[in-house]
Amino acid sequence: MGTKKRFLISGGGTGGHIFPAVAIANRIKFENPDAEILFIGADDKMEMRRVPEAGYKIEGLHIYGMSRDFSVKGILKNLKLPFVTMKALRRAKQIIREFQPDVAIGVGGFASGPALQAANSLGIPTLIQEQNSYPGVTNKILSRQVRRICVAYDGLERFFPKEKIVKTGNPIRAEILQLQKKRPESYEFFGLNPDKKTLLVIGGSLGAKSINQVMLANIGKIKQMGIQLIWQTGESYYKQNEMALSMMQTDEIKIMPFIRNMNDAYGVADFIISRAGALAIAELGIVAAPTILVPFPYAAEDHQTKNALALVDKGAAILVKDSEVSFALIPAFTELFNDSRKCEEMAEAMKQFAQPDAVAKIVENIMSL
Repeated sequence: MGTKKRFLISGGGTGGHIFPAVAIANRIKFENPDAEILFIGADDKMEMRRVPEAGYKIEGLHIYGMSRDFSVKGILKNLKLPFVTMKALRRAKQIIREFQPDVAIGVGGFASGPALQAANSLGIPTLIQEQNSYPGVTNKILSRQVRRICVAYDGLERFFPKEKIVKTGNPIRAEILQLQKKRPESYEFFGLNPDKKTLLVIGGSLGAKSINQVMLANIGKIKQMGIQLIWQTGESYYKQNEMALSMMQTDEIKIMPFIRNMNDAYGVADFIISRAGALAIAELGIVAAPTILVPFPYAAEDHQTKNALALVDKGAAILVKDSEVSFALIPAFTELFNDSRKCEEMAEAMKQFAQPDAVAKIVENIMSL
């Protein structure tokens, strides 16, 4: 292998896992330009597209999680899961033997389970990065075997061995860390007017049905307020409503399935409506714009609500429950839009949640292994 270090990174399923993984990979390459990095993902998930777009190789495993569908199809899928997992584990071992990594890193998601179990069984040092205040099943299981666990929240010794935990914060994409607000190039990218206020609506990388429905029903009100809109719908929602959404596009309303240039979107955002995933929270601390959070209500142990309340308690954000979005979101935004003093106070309060050195701390722990 010579002097080159090799790093295996596994996980995905959503942007909340993929973007931190890519941020870690980018930091490793920044510190070790000769490093070789290989990703392992689930073969039908978004990482199979997003990771190559970021310039890294990825191998796919056929793996999925436990189905909550109790139809015959769902039950059969769950019965097959142990066999699917064993096959994925064998494939992961094959990939690892061929790649021979010096360390394996898991960021959560279906693929990280078999990938890190395989690495552990082959004697490779392992580390997991847990983004949330309440860990998923995969990381809970892996915590017994890995050497180190990087976390963003206090109190995770309830789930993980205390001696393995290092509080680092969540890794943020480099372009977000280098965010410059109100750049003319950012307005130009979206074709927006720098003299007008802009609302950014993001329901996570996969979209948010409840937020999308409210935006669709209230697009006229948004127009009447005289503000510009950047609205990320998620790919599935955009496809379902492509014709209707396309007809709404104007010089001041930009609707897209996925935003690749998030630094430009954040850079022009005067207001943000967002889910409350761990990655979103980490990035919002850097952006420091007045924000309304709509937590995804079906997250494990309702951890998105816990994430949101941490900000609300410090006056950094407003929380609107998913169940109340249809009648509460637009009034909450209208009130915020009309209260410039509150906007300034929220933006200032949000800055305390910035963790710009998180990815450097995580990579420091990786290198120490």
